[in-house]
Amino acid sequence: MDEHDLSVVIVTWNVRGLLPACLESLQADLKESDLESEVIVVDNGSSDGTVELVAERFPFVQLIALGENRGFAAANNIGFARSHGRAILLLNPDTEVLPGAITWLWRALHAAPHVGLVGACLLNSDGSLQSAGYRFPGYVQNLLDFFPIHPRLIGSRLNGRFGPGDGLTPFAVDHPLGACMMVRREVVEKVGGLDEGYFYYSEEIDWCRRIRAAGWTILTAPAALVVHHAGGSTRQISEASFLQLHRSRARYFCRWHGRTFVRRLAWLAELAAGWAALRARLTGRADLAVRARLLRQAAAIYRHTPCCDESV
Repeated sequence: MDEHDLSVVIVTWNVRGLLPACLESLQADLKESDLESEVIVVDNGSSDGTVELVAERFPFVQLIALGENRGFAAANNIGFARSHGRAILLLNPDTEVLPGAITWLWRALHAAPHVGLVGACLLNSDGSLQSAGYRFPGYVQNLLDFFPIHPRLIGSRLNGRFGPGDGLTPFAVDHPLGACMMVRREVVEKVGGLDEGYFYYSEEIDWCRRIRAAGWTILTAPAALVVHHAGGSTRQISEASFLQLHRSRARYFCRWHGRTFVRRLAWLAELAAGWAALRARLTGRADLAVRARLLRQAAAIYRHTPCCDESV
């Protein structure tokens, strides 16, 4: 087996329009980093020509075409198994790696032996801050998610979000957003890969919780700047992805917080659905009626998650 410094694993699903910018920016920054690297694209059954694009335009990529959508966690784990790097970079296809980001992530990961995973500082398409890391979610984050809040609160510490610090010094977080994070192979070998019970969403939060529980530190490298055109892999299925988000959250909260916590989330979702329905009637807004319907479905997901079933 030829060992590399770094393996990059990118999971794709119908992202033909976004992937070239990702791969081109990645290739340029890997070249500047001087790291021995490999790039692996695992395709989840794309039907838009993503596989053909990679095969034709990016010969440096190792392409694994699964032929079906196995989910984000399972596809990443397949990429891990194929990889040879001493570290692995999980990168979303709807990202663009800015110059120097790979080097900053690598340096932060190897700054101390207890550092197990490092996330990038993610920017929106307009260059504004999107994410510099999070605290593990709890009641407050769910409350702010279920009910309309002032936009300023979305990116606040109250909502479990970190700012970029001084822009240079890495700092500890509970977890980064999964769009760009570098992990030691040793961590994967000791903790295991992503939980494939999560089809999409929350898998990186669960993984980081397991990594933290095993004694590793998780950092954000704020100088590692990556543009994340958020939702590029999921915007085709907005209602379906909303419900999948809550299925994944239910799994996460059952595992880490237990039955009572998830029952309370069901109650909160029902309350939020009632509030949205009332506002829909008062204003005539169709979007609020849709939100009320989806929140009722989310409440049912939390209520019927196995850990909430008395027979379990």
